[in-house]
This record gives sequence, structure tokens and C-alpha cells, in this order.
Amino acid sequence: MAPKVEEVRGQRAVIRFEAAKCIHSRNCVLGRPDVFVPNVQGEWIFPDRATPEEIAELAHNCPSGAIQYELLQGGGEVGPVVNTVHVRENGPLAFHAPLQIGGQPAGYRATLCRCGASQNKPYCDGSHTAAGFAATGEPATQESRPLAVRNGPLAVTPLANGPLQARGPLEIVSGTGRTINKVEEVYLCRCGASKNKPYCDGSHKAIGFTAP
Repeated sequence: MAPKVEEVRGQRAVIRFEAAKCIHSRNCVLGRPDVFVPNVQGEWIFPDRATPEEIAELAHNCPSGAIQYELLQGGGEVGPVVNTVHVRENGPLAFHAPLQIGGQPAGYRATLCRCGASQNKPYCDGSHTAAGFAATGEPATQESRPLAVRNGPLAVTPLANGPLQARGPLEIVSGTGRTINKVEEVYLCRCGASKNKPYCDGSHKAIGFTAP
């Protein structure tokens, strides 16, 4: 079944919202509560209350990619100069890159589960909070060489009953913005049990982790 996407068309921009990806970071409703009106029934997204540039900035500040946009006079989101994944304290992995997830185009931003409890794997659905997931957002820095190319397509593949495999140029960044590793292929824990987070150490086998 295709994901449900809410689309609201304004005079100068289109906003698309995919609720299943939303992690409730609230950047949208705190940044522009006139555009994204919280706690109301019926219509709640109003593209014409902001300029196209402001719409773009709001979407770019959405870490999960739940908010996408299209400018009707042309233009839209492009890939970053540097592909990154931010390790969120006690929370998910926040990717920013031209993404393919499970072999399908997935935009430029996504927050993927690393606690193992999400009901919407591989995406985060906020279950880490109820599960009491605890994992540092400040892993140790590893010695790594500069990447010859720092952007371009990044393929993220959830391996059956195992980790997230990321192939392509990627800089792993701590919650405070410190680059901790530069890789072209990496296996990232998504079962929540690794002793070497954010990396996989094979613990998914010991705990009997199951996920497609």
C-alpha cells in the first residue's frame, strides 16, 4: 500500500506531508505556526502564508522528510554538499543525502529507527521514548580519511533481521555536530542491542531481532 501523503497546493508552492514519517520534532509548528497550525480540526497547512523561500526553509528543517515541497515557478530541494547521518541522543539516525531506502527513492531526509521498537521500520515512529531507549549521541571519533567525493546517491538497505547497510559517501556526525567517521560503506545498528552503537556488532543475532 502506498504511503498516505497529504498535499496542499498554494498559489506559489505545494506542501506535501507524510504523517507516517513524522517524528514530531515540531520545527514546523514552532517555526511557523501560521503555516502549520497545531491542534485544530480540518485544514492545518496554509502554504500561502509564507514565501516560497520560507516554505523551502521549513521543509529543510524537517529532519524526517515528512514535509516535502514543490515551488510552482520551478525549483525544489537538491542534495546537500556533504552527505551526513546525525546520531540523535536516545533517538534515531537522521540522514541527509540523496536517498534510496530499500531500493526506492526516498528524498533527501529521513529518520531511521535504531532502537528496534518502531512499528514503522525502517523509519522511526517515536517508540524509543516509550521503550526507554538509551544510547549516546556522542560516540567516540574514529580515525578516517577524507572522502574523495562527499555527496551523491546514498543507498540505505535494511538487511533482513539485521542492520542498516549504507553504501555511498557518508559522514557520521554526533548530536552536537562533530564528525566521528567518514565512510563509503557502513553497517549501522537498528536492533538497539549493539555494544558499539551506532555500529552493528552482531548483537541482533543474540537477541533474535526480527525485521524485514
